[in-house]
Amino acid sequence: MGEHDDANTGSPQRSAVAFTRLLPPGDPAGAAEIVDALDLAARARSGTGAGAGTGADVGRPYTVLNMTSTVDGRASIGGRSSPIGNRADRELFHALRASVDAVMVGAGTVRVEGYGRIIAQESIRRLRVERGLSEEPLACIVSGRLSLPPDTPLLREPAARLVIVTPSAASLPASEAKVDYVRAAHDGRLDLPAALTELRERFAVRTMLCEGGPHLNSELLLAGLVDELFLSLAPRLAGGEEATGEALRILAGAEFLQPVELELLSALENDSHLFLRYGVRASAPGRVSRETMPSSSLDS
Repeated sequence: MGEHDDANTGSPQRSAVAFTRLLPPGDPAGAAEIVDALDLAARARSGTGAGAGTGADVGRPYTVLNMTSTVDGRASIGGRSSPIGNRADRELFHALRASVDAVMVGAGTVRVEGYGRIIAQESIRRLRVERGLSEEPLACIVSGRLSLPPDTPLLREPAARLVIVTPSAASLPASEAKVDYVRAAHDGRLDLPAALTELRERFAVRTMLCEGGPHLNSELLLAGLVDELFLSLAPRLAGGEEATGEALRILAGAEFLQPVELELLSALENDSHLFLRYGVRASAPGRVSRETMPSSSLDS
């Protein structure tokens, strides 16, 4: 899970693979069945997440992070996540996208991964409408300076539903996509709690999937805005030094004064890949970082 080479297509795989249920034990199942059983919308309505303060409690979306990593902690190889995951990872990635009201991603990840329409397959869009959802999730790009190239596939898609989440008063040049803005600033920086509250109140975003990058993940955790983490753990060792900038982890930029505590909710397996779902026992409100984040996705 996380960022993928097919993120710009929005298309699920043509046929399903089976996941072995390790925790809790059960019969093998496909990605759509597994995600349907989570019923994230019900969690958003009732506030039944593992975190101390869930989206339903505080007027923000119920928010889950979705990332992939090698066993030695690499979240990208050669600057991309696609060499890490397998086919099962991609199917779960698309099933999660198909189940939520919005997908949030940092501008840097949009540039690197070439994001296009979130759900391109018409049959999936029809199924969402039948379930009372919009045709596809709202695409929420987090950007401090609105540094998105005009040839970004998502901006060239007339049917795309797109919101730029930014502290800036500036706007992007006119594009084929219809672009709205959530402008939320505090002391010159993006106010993520205010932005998520506006997404819920103005755009009816009850459930939100965040696909990174690592700086945005850290900021969401530091602001106490995360309810669950979906982590795909690939049976690979990649090596490399984080300092090179080519070996990102799923979190980057900020060192938490105290670790964020997680609770393992479920575990799946496919071809030695593990798919772990964690509840955030106490997301990180009030925690501060020991360093600033000059290269954060929120500044790009």
